[in-house]
Amino acid sequence: MNAAIAWGHSLTAYIVFVIFVATLIRSTLGFGEALVAVPLLALRTPVALAAPLAVLVSIVVASAIVLQDWRRIDLRSAAGLVAATLVGIPLGLLLLARVDDRVVKLLLGVIVIAFAAYALAARRRHAADGHHTPWLIACGFAAGVLGGAYGMNGPPLVVYGMRRGWSPQQFRATLQGYFLPASVAGMIGYGRIGLWGGSVTRYFAWSLPAVAAAVLIGRAINDRVPAVLFRRLVYAGLIVTGAVLALEAIG
Repeated sequence: MNAAIAWGHSLTAYIVFVIFVATLIRSTLGFGEALVAVPLLALRTPVALAAPLAVLVSIVVASAIVLQDWRRIDLRSAAGLVAATLVGIPLGLLLLARVDDRVVKLLLGVIVIAFAAYALAARRRHAADGHHTPWLIACGFAAGVLGGAYGMNGPPLVVYGMRRGWSPQQFRATLQGYFLPASVAGMIGYGRIGLWGGSVTRYFAWSLPAVAAAVLIGRAINDRVPAVLFRRLVYAGLIVTGAVLALEAIG
């Protein structure tokens, strides 16, 4: 009994720590918390718990940032991405509910490695693309599938933002304008298929103080640490995380 209690406490501490680190990254860069939270949480919990927990935390973080930076949001792009995402979410939820957990972990690992390697290799942003509707639809739909299945909407959105040539400030704000309604829609979907249970709510409640602290610290770090250096360190860490997750799935 004592061993079970100790294991439960260690798991809670691990989840809270992962959520803190992931939220710190989101608060500093404007994206990336699910790319950290879901793979690391999936190392010790089922993906069916990790994904909705990450999305629930995303709602809180996005709300806080939108309240601060709403004037910088590209509303047309955010609305278009959300609309395309709503089409992709059902396919992602179906994938999560019917695909073996090991397969999901392997896919997560591959996605994380591919995204991080792409971001590390990109030495400059794409030129602004005036004809962006096809990219908006494709990236929004892909974000919906990844978000519904893994709580990982970010990679397609980052690609779209790079093609649009947004400034760092507009990039950060617009992504929150997207994440807020998309995350709410995702949580509704999780609730309908029975994945928003007591465990998700309990771990979310335990994580709230860490989330609040991370949002404040991330804002301070954003003013002092070069964003380019921070991004590259995060991407390198993501490659390691993705490799560990993929090896666990095939091991």
